[in-house]
Amino acid sequence: APVVFYPFGSVAGDTVNISVEDENSTLVDLWRPFVFFGSTYNKTYVNSNGYLTFNQSSSEFFIQKFPINGSEDIIAPLWTDIDVSRNGIISYQQYSNGSVLTQVTQDINQYFPDLSFTATWVLVATWDRVEYFYHTGTAGYDTINSTAYFVIPGSINGSVIPNLMNSSNVNVPGRWAFRVDGGPHQNNLQENIIGVQMRVTSFSDLTENGNIEIVLEKLQQELVEFGLPSSVKLNLRKIQKTQP
Repeated sequence: APVVFYPFGSVAGDTVNISVEDENSTLVDLWRPFVFFGSTYNKTYVNSNGYLTFNQSSSEFFIQKFPINGSEDIIAPLWTDIDVSRNGIISYQQYSNGSVLTQVTQDINQYFPDLSFTATWVLVATWDRVEYFYHTGTAGYDTINSTAYFVIPGSINGSVIPNLMNSSNVNVPGRWAFRVDGGPHQNNLQENIIGVQMRVTSFSDLTENGNIEIVLEKLQQELVEFGLPSSVKLNLRKIQKTQP
């Protein structure tokens, strides 16, 4: 089976964060500029509760579900209430040469075959065997004002969080990959078309102009709530009115 994680921890030479409950944010000066949906950053904060920020550190442990419509760009492997003073470590390391760059180059070109990508720098941040209090979380990313965001399905449902190790968008259980430089199809590695047949009860005549658009908009909101990208589009193929 493919290896999910890149090398991490003290054995890999990582810098290990100090274990302080809920208040641990380490500033990392990036070796290369990092472009995130149009914003360029030269630093990031590795926050103890499972996410990266760029403009300021954060000790926020009350989980906020994306989209936040806030003032911070966020990358969240799993944002939840983590206590590293009791168990686990948080570590990070940057690479500008060696086998990690070679592996990342191979992986990204496999996941994005039209990109022709060569890695020149990699930041690996890892939350390893950390203890958390709440059985809810948020995994994915969000941008300033939520102009782009993605929620990994299942990450906001505490009962299925353990199943994240089996989920993927790149056919590697436990691994998700996204293009975040603002390029085409950054939310999806491939376009998916799904046909759905539904029976809807409504007090309004859905065959009248305008009414079905309201239903489609509500359905789109529900799908985004369950983790589909905000760019999901719904097109109506056929509507048939039936008697109660």
